[in-house]
Amino acid sequence: MNLHNKVDKKLLKEALMNEDFKRTTLSFYKYAHIYNPTFFRDHLYILLDQVQVFGRIYIAKEGINAQISVPEHRIDDFRQALNQVLFLEEVRLNIAIEDDGKSFVKLAIKIRDKIVADGLNDQSFDVTKRGEHINAAKFNELTESEDTIVVDMRNHYESEVGHFDGAITPDVSTFRESLPIIEDMLAQKKDAPIVMYCTGGIRCEKASAYYKHKGFQNVYQLDGGIIEYARQVEKQGL
Repeated sequence: MNLHNKVDKKLLKEALMNEDFKRTTLSFYKYAHIYNPTFFRDHLYILLDQVQVFGRIYIAKEGINAQISVPEHRIDDFRQALNQVLFLEEVRLNIAIEDDGKSFVKLAIKIRDKIVADGLNDQSFDVTKRGEHINAAKFNELTESEDTIVVDMRNHYESEVGHFDGAITPDVSTFRESLPIIEDMLAQKKDAPIVMYCTGGIRCEKASAYYKHKGFQNVYQLDGGIIEYARQVEKQGL
């Protein structure tokens, strides 16, 4: 079986535009210990190709990061395919708020050293021992306290568009830059509740594990990032 799509991109785009069904664009990620990324990559390709998934997926020894599109009528099949992978059972899917489903023309799964560039030594701590996930309601409850420190883990050009009142917004261009800066800023506040948020959650997942390793005691992260927060706020009338 061919585990790479080698069809000309122009032909792939034509085929996509001629599909007689809609696609849902979504993303998901999971930090996990993947001991053989190449074997896992091929296994996942077979599973997802069978349900006509398109998109870009990165796999590393530390986990998986995916941005994909799935035929609407095959969402359940897609879920079942993911559930065949133990650490992806019931993984949260971040559904794109506004998208026509035409973002990808083929399935590409690539092996990387990291699923997000962070400059950290992954051998020094366990990335799966992350901070506590909280939903929108819990986030609101925690951030009402003056003792809670809110940290925006996004880049400056993202936080400048909008951020939570009172949040620490490092003037950085990359995730890699923000980690030591925030650690220094909060060095004397390791017992305080620290709530982090980012766009979809993946950067906070890694950062929370890193800061727990560094001795911060009460680390929380907004589950699903501001994308999921906005959805919950609207749905629940928060």
